[in-house]
Amino acid sequence: MEPIKVTAIFDIGKTNKKFFLFDQELKEVYKVYHRLDYIQDEDGEDCESIQALTQWVRQTLKEALDLPQFLIVKLNFTTYGASFVHIDQMGNPVAPLYNYLKKYPENILEQFYSKYGPAEKFSQETSSPALGMLNSGLQLYWLKYAKPEIFKKIHRSLHLPQYFSFLFTGKAVSEYTSIGCHTGLWDFAKGEYHHWVKAEGIDKILPEVVDTTTSFPKTFDQHSMSIGVGVHDSSAALLPYLTSNTESFALLSTGTWAISINPFNDTPLTLDELRKDCLHFLSREGRPIKISRLFIGEEHKVQIEKLYVHFQLEKGYYKALSFEKERYDKARSKTHKRFRFEYLKPEVFGISQANETDWKGFADFEDAYYSFIHELTDLQVASLQLVLKGTKAQKLYIDGGFNANPIFVEMLRYKLPGISIETTDFALGTALGAGMVVS
Repeated sequence: MEPIKVTAIFDIGKTNKKFFLFDQELKEVYKVYHRLDYIQDEDGEDCESIQALTQWVRQTLKEALDLPQFLIVKLNFTTYGASFVHIDQMGNPVAPLYNYLKKYPENILEQFYSKYGPAEKFSQETSSPALGMLNSGLQLYWLKYAKPEIFKKIHRSLHLPQYFSFLFTGKAVSEYTSIGCHTGLWDFAKGEYHHWVKAEGIDKILPEVVDTTTSFPKTFDQHSMSIGVGVHDSSAALLPYLTSNTESFALLSTGTWAISINPFNDTPLTLDELRKDCLHFLSREGRPIKISRLFIGEEHKVQIEKLYVHFQLEKGYYKALSFEKERYDKARSKTHKRFRFEYLKPEVFGISQANETDWKGFADFEDAYYSFIHELTDLQVASLQLVLKGTKAQKLYIDGGFNANPIFVEMLRYKLPGISIETTDFALGTALGAGMVVS
């Protein structure tokens, strides 16, 4: 029997590492899920092991190439952003895969903004809210001044998706979707790297910029295939929707972050929007797309663990709950806030929060959970409005982890009455998007 021709996709998230094979209709025919433990960088802070990740990617592809029922003809990669792999001339990593939640040293940040700021002006020029390590371009500046011995060893700094492409093609490149995700590298008005990149000599370690749809022919063990250059995960998640819609829409892509994306909004950023974590991404063609971000996945994770401890419940309890209008009405009727958030800052949207979480005031887990999701969705609506306003989007897709949470979804339906909300089973949206780029 002839083997099925397939596209292989690595979809590498912060938590889950996934590998898929898609047939020529882009239907999933094979998958592998994996998790890796964190290690510590030289400062004793948690980070991914680039060595373990590299080994898993190589081994997983090798095993898939040996499957007799499939013939891999295309390969691509999609990963989380704000992460660089720094390699020497031999292509070996010379530094850890630093965690984007690592604290950025204040003295170096001040030094940077004294040269290239003020901070808000720089943020507006680069469509990058001031986020420390999450502005991955500033990681390069930090390495230059805080760890010059490491910086001297760098031949090329590759965004994470492009590093995996490089592993199999030997071609070091950059592409728009990775450059354009709050890196502090790109001058959006000029459509080129910001002048600080050249002033600091950073341009010498950044490879040439190619279109996201670029691919390279390669042969392994007599397997010929076309290998893509990789794509940033939030941009990849958008592609299946763009190809299946003729009318304007917005996408809420949820996971660790909830990213609100409006591909039909390229209006210039205001300072007020930037302060609310609204920014531009670059499309695969290098065009600005307005997005806003909210750290709801991590917030939910922390709060749900506290709720389980307080109510002495098994993990996973909330997943069995369905939406009850009466409970929502009760949560909405409270005149005071009941939760204190760990990560989210409601005040940037002009919304208050409790000084302390009102643990004693909750009748039961459901009462607490509905109150939490009510207050969380108020922030989500405020974040969504940043990209919706001034556009005609009447449809909102929700994909990722929160699309399976009926309480979250139904509350958004009540709070956004003029918009049709669809949850999609593009649980594979990110991987599918990466597949479409090479198709």
